[in-house]
Amino acid sequence: MTPVRGAGLDDGTYRNPVLDSDWSDPDVVRVGEDFYLTASSFGRVPGLPLLHSRDLVHWTLIGHALDRLEPEADFSVPRHDCGVWAPSLRHHAGRFWIFWGDPDHGIQQINAEDIRGPWSAPHLVKAGKGLIDACPLWDEETGEAYLVHAWAKSRSGIKNRLTGHRMSPDGRELLDEGTTLIDADTIPGWFTLEGPKLYRHDGFFWIFAPAGGVETGWQGAFRSRTFEGPYEERVVLEQGRTEINGPHQGGWVRTAAGEDWFLHFQARGAYGRVVHLQPMRWEGGWPVIGDEGEPVLVHRRPKAAEQAAGAPASSDDFPGGRFGRQWQWTANPRPGWTVGHAGDGLRLSCVRTAYAHDLRALPNVLVQRLPAEEFTVEVGITLESGEPGAKAGLAVLGDAFSWIGLEAGADGTARLVHRYAEAVAEHERDAEHPRPAPGAAVRVRIEVTRGARCRFSADTGDGAGFRPSGQVFAATPWRWVGALLGLFATAPTGTGPSGTAGFTAFRTSERPRTS
Repeated sequence: MTPVRGAGLDDGTYRNPVLDSDWSDPDVVRVGEDFYLTASSFGRVPGLPLLHSRDLVHWTLIGHALDRLEPEADFSVPRHDCGVWAPSLRHHAGRFWIFWGDPDHGIQQINAEDIRGPWSAPHLVKAGKGLIDACPLWDEETGEAYLVHAWAKSRSGIKNRLTGHRMSPDGRELLDEGTTLIDADTIPGWFTLEGPKLYRHDGFFWIFAPAGGVETGWQGAFRSRTFEGPYEERVVLEQGRTEINGPHQGGWVRTAAGEDWFLHFQARGAYGRVVHLQPMRWEGGWPVIGDEGEPVLVHRRPKAAEQAAGAPASSDDFPGGRFGRQWQWTANPRPGWTVGHAGDGLRLSCVRTAYAHDLRALPNVLVQRLPAEEFTVEVGITLESGEPGAKAGLAVLGDAFSWIGLEAGADGTARLVHRYAEAVAEHERDAEHPRPAPGAAVRVRIEVTRGARCRFSADTGDGAGFRPSGQVFAATPWRWVGALLGLFATAPTGTGPSGTAGFTAFRTSERPRTS
């Protein structure tokens, strides 16, 4: 079987993961024959990515639901593990709804008639610290509405507990003080219960919720005849004899043909939380997910509408000077970071900053997910600045980082530099001796192999072609986020114009998956 672009195979099956990059904490909804998915975006902007599929296997990124993060001042600097945690996506009364928990501020909600927007301004449904993983439910038979959420111990001192509320049908306010629906401290062997998704099925209230931690956990299902409980529990998906660790936290969806499927994530270190699709059926009143409760690697595709093979875009020509939907800033953007022009290619201002020595602290880094397990990325870079210390580059950014690009030397002439910083380092260091960059232009390349091992190289246009630079760099994740590819341009603190950097023909090429 020969894999094609995306997860579908040419014999009517698909291979997991169906989204082979960091779409953390996915939730999914069907409207007609279309499926829509959102995921955690943490402190990146725009937030709340929106993906579309017709077959649950091949997905395209169609936009984002959240233009900026609030409170505005809190997200003027990178907060990589804060912001939007584990959103829930629903369709009710002709509108799309997204609820999520910001662990520092509370549960928020937005809605829109069309998935592509415009989306309403965020509305704070419940204020408080440690309120996460919110999910609404509208009972179509009774007209009543509900909300369930989990707790982050780091902010609240509470964990392993799910709290439920009755909610106004307009989704704007809660009608009670809340009650503990499930206290997993009372269930032997259960810990870190979180990420609830709330459903009605077969006369029961259902809560699908993971436990056991992101790398080592399992998927649970809970049911009760009443919303307040008591709830029975069962483990419905776990690693078992497979190599798919921590298979949990996602959403159940039923196709137009009546098939049930479950999308969940698998934590894979620097690659983040990749998304798997599992078959699901009901037996004895309980869901059975995967192959008798263990995740599948290859399976028959869902009976759904035809869709061409594909995956979210990662390459970009920056037509008209604009970047594609796959890009996000590491904080709320400010005017002037990009420079408009009519041609192709991206122009970034060399933003003056005192933190140019640490990309992890910069808000003006344009980032996207690692697109696959093994891939190559290239981009052309020009530096249009004579300011000593101005620089621009392509980075692999996580708790440690490494970048390659151009820097203006003490005399203002451009040179090729390659730098890195370990997770515990406060300053970057040279990974390779700087060398001249004729014409202040270079094309750089990063080859990523299994284990997120990154080999850097560059072509300075001197006729020697691409030459390797530095040692192999092993990418690292953030606390909850996979490593990212990033473009940036900076200059030292000071006054007056600092110049710009250009980026052209950003290209990613993936190696086909064979196992």
